[in-house]
Formats: sequence, structure tokens, C-alpha cells
Amino acid sequence: MKNKIIDLFAGAGGLSEGFRRNNFDIVAHVEMDKDASYTLKTREAYYYCKNNDMMNIYIDYINKKISREEFYSYIPIDILNKVINEEISDTTLPKIFNDIDNLLDGENILGIIGGPPCQAYSIAGRSRMKDKMKNDPRNYLYLYYLEFIKKYQPSFFVFENVQGILSAKNGTIFEDIKKRMTELEYSIDYKLLDSNDFGVVQHRKRIIIIGYKQELNLNYPQFEKFNNHYNIKELFDDLPKLKAGETNNHYKSATNECLNKLKIRDNNWDSLTYNQSRNLNDNDKEIYKICIKNKNIKYDKLPNNLIKHNNKEAFLDRFKVVEYDKPSHTMVAHISKDGHHYIHPDIKQCRSLTVREAARIQSFPDNYYFESSRTSAYKQIGNAVPVFMAEQIAKKIEESLS
Repeated sequence: MKNKIIDLFAGAGGLSEGFRRNNFDIVAHVEMDKDASYTLKTREAYYYCKNNDMMNIYIDYINKKISREEFYSYIPIDILNKVINEEISDTTLPKIFNDIDNLLDGENILGIIGGPPCQAYSIAGRSRMKDKMKNDPRNYLYLYYLEFIKKYQPSFFVFENVQGILSAKNGTIFEDIKKRMTELEYSIDYKLLDSNDFGVVQHRKRIIIIGYKQELNLNYPQFEKFNNHYNIKELFDDLPKLKAGETNNHYKSATNECLNKLKIRDNNWDSLTYNQSRNLNDNDKEIYKICIKNKNIKYDKLPNNLIKHNNKEAFLDRFKVVEYDKPSHTMVAHISKDGHHYIHPDIKQCRSLTVREAARIQSFPDNYYFESSRTSAYKQIGNAVPVFMAEQIAKKIEESLS
């Protein structure tokens, strides 16, 4: 396979997964977070098992019948070494380049995908910080992304980030990114894309910059809007009912059109994982019931006996229901801290979303396993690029280059 690409700031691998579905070979995933790196290794191991008639071993692992160490012992080391668990910095860059060169073994890179951590560009993040994140070093991680482009001279790259990157430091950062990319002799364009337009059951707007080598004379892809707009009820249809604090890893029914179309589940898969809901205290349980009955309610409008926070001016939508009859609002990493912004719509269940439900909203397939804890899984999912959206971006790029 010649479509070799590198995934930078790879996270849980949403972009990688989408590109892999379109005949791209991910030579290396570079990711600083240890748990996310294990998730990437486990996903590489999944594909090795799938391609070598060893799925029973993978299923034993995700069902906790064997340890991670034992599971990895079945996987060739060069497969696991595709995940480079390093923070990208001036100090580590030479080693990362060397590791990738060893994995490439003389072959060329066709593309680079990824997006630097977005907290420094997020409007919500800036609003919480007194200095508006002016001195946050994450503002400049894009410079390392450009170093990889300089070294490997790919035919294309995909740079993903939050909408706030447009206004970070009064727009100067985004202008610098575009200028530097053009100076490297790439034709670039960008659009604000909503994952729901790609069929993902979630409204999630992200800036996607796509660059092609100028000599290729290629333009930004034209993406068709996805016609079949599914909703949360269809997305969760086969999952068992849970109350707060309960676990049930058994599907209650077969797959459906929505799950098949979005490649989340098929009838051959029956190992449900991470379907465990958080515990709730009595106060939050009452708030959840009110929110579900009233299709969400501002914090300052709750009964006084339920209001426990002094701040009644900001973040008034801290409790929010994911409604059955529409796509979800944007999934973010804060779900790792609490589930108040992602309340399940069924009042009889009265709880926040499980990891598996959150993963489905991000269009991760049910056979995708997240390491190494529930909290970390939520964080990885909240930070990810939706897989089904990534798949369609990759498809258009593959078509343009063929």
C-alpha cells in the first residue's frame, strides 16, 4: 500500500479510523497522552487480529478475560511501534522523525493529518483564563505540524481545529498558519464544517484546512450533504436501559439502519463495552428530571433548594439534555469531569450518557475500545474527530489524488 500517512496529535484516532477506511496506511500516530496512545495501540492490534483470524483474542481482551500485557504479546512489536507516545517539542522532534523514518523504511509519505490540541484556541477556554491564554504555549503547536510538512513534503495535509482558531490572538495566529502553509508551496483552503452535514448524529462545527502541493493543481473538495439525518433515538435504539450507577453490556436488540449506515454496529458484533452509567446524588437526580421534563432549563430557573452553585450569571446551561428526536449538541472533553451537559433523554433512566453512548455520538464503532479508564475514555471521545466525518473527508481526498 502506497497511501502512507502520518497522524499528528492523534488523540483517540478518529481521523486515523476514517482515513484507514479509504485505503490509507497510517505509518505513525504521534500522541502525547499515555491513555490515548494505548487506545491507538489497541486499535492497531484490533486490525491485526481482524486480518489474521485472531478476533477471539481481541474479544477476550475487551471483555477483561486477559490482561493488556498478554493481549499485546500476541501482536508483532512493529505494529505496536506505529504509536509514538511523545509530546512534540524541540527536544523530542529529532527522535520522532527518526522513529517515523525507521517505520517508513525509505518509502514516501503521501499525507499528514491531525490538529494541535484546541483548548488554547477555544472561545470557552479563553473566557475562563484571565490572560485569555495569550501566553499558552499550545497557541504555537501548529509550528511543529509545519515542521512535519517541511520534512516529509506530503502531497496533501488535513489540519483540523476549533472555530475559535479564527479569532485567536485577534486572528493573527490563523493568518500566520495560512501564510506559512502557502510559503511551503501548498494550495490551501479552509471551511467551517458541521459533522451533522456528514451524517454524524451530532452538531459539531470544526475548521478543516486542506492543503495540496501547488504542482498538483487541486482544489478543496466539494462535500455533498448527507441526506439521511438520523436522531439520538435511532442511535441508541439497541442499547439496554440503565439507571444511574448501573452497568449492562448486553444489547437489547439487533442493529438498525442508522447503526449500519454509520458503520457503528453490524449483526456480527455482540460485545458491548463501556455501557456503564455514572452514579448521581439525589440533588442532581431531581435536576435531571426537571431538565428532561422541560426540554432543558437554565440553572437560575431551577427551584432554589436545588441550586448549589453561587455563580448564577455564567454557564446557565450547565445541565443539558441530549434529546431523542434530533442530533446531539457538541460532544466535548468536559464530559470526563461530569455528565451534566449530556443527560439521557429517558426520564425513567434519569442519568448521564455512558462512554459507549458518547462514542456513538462521535460515530466510533462499537468495536472501538478506549484505554485506560472511564474518565480517560470520556476525555478522548470528547476531543476526537467524528469517524464518519473523517471517512468522507478521506474519500474525497483519495478521489482527488487518484
